[in-house]
Amino acid sequence: MRYRGLDPRVRVAGWGLFLLGTGFVLGATAPGAVQSLIAAAAAQQDKLAWYGTRLFAFLAYLAVAGSVVYGLLLTTKLLDAIAHRPVTFALHKDLALVGLGLAGIHALLLTLDGTVPFSFADLLVPFRGPYRPLWVGFGQVAFYLALVVVASFYVRGRIGQRAWRLLHYATFLAFLTSTLHGLQAGSDSGTPWARSIYMGATAAVVFLLVYRITLSVSLRRSRVRAAAAALTSG
Repeated sequence: MRYRGLDPRVRVAGWGLFLLGTGFVLGATAPGAVQSLIAAAAAQQDKLAWYGTRLFAFLAYLAVAGSVVYGLLLTTKLLDAIAHRPVTFALHKDLALVGLGLAGIHALLLTLDGTVPFSFADLLVPFRGPYRPLWVGFGQVAFYLALVVVASFYVRGRIGQRAWRLLHYATFLAFLTSTLHGLQAGSDSGTPWARSIYMGATAAVVFLLVYRITLSVSLRRSRVRAAAAALTSG
């Protein structure tokens, strides 16, 4: 699939609608939201670290899920018609890096949260924390796996394409363990909106993974049939 790009009129209309919608939403909600945040911060200063931990947890999960979805879209070549592959690959890498950074902030804020005290040793060593050690440990494993995957981007030329691809499969395990971590250790995991985030991200990843596998199997069968036909005709 070759890069064709979007029609200029489509781009202009899309950006115009996006800016109009964003301006309307911000104009209607921003003043009230800012006042509510200020009031909440003033009234519950002792819980700011707890709120921050939850916020960065969801932001990190969304970034990691976005990186996995983007990577699957890259392998299926569905994005090649509207964007240059180097650009989409860079965005895939950047999403993974942002997710890793947000996860690191999420972990560090746990040391400031007085609700359940975590030491730095608890953060570094999986499955030894004071709160739901198994499920929190899954989150720690997900972080280390994501760290390996992100680091592989920067040594890709040295380790070779094959080794880099093998390391990249750890992304799926990182996504799985981070999802289990969020569902079982998150204080918001019982709410409908939080479960919708986890289930929506999981559904997107599973769908694209199945599509990618189906596409790969179909391509291999086509190659086998072509090779058999060539041998027969020869």
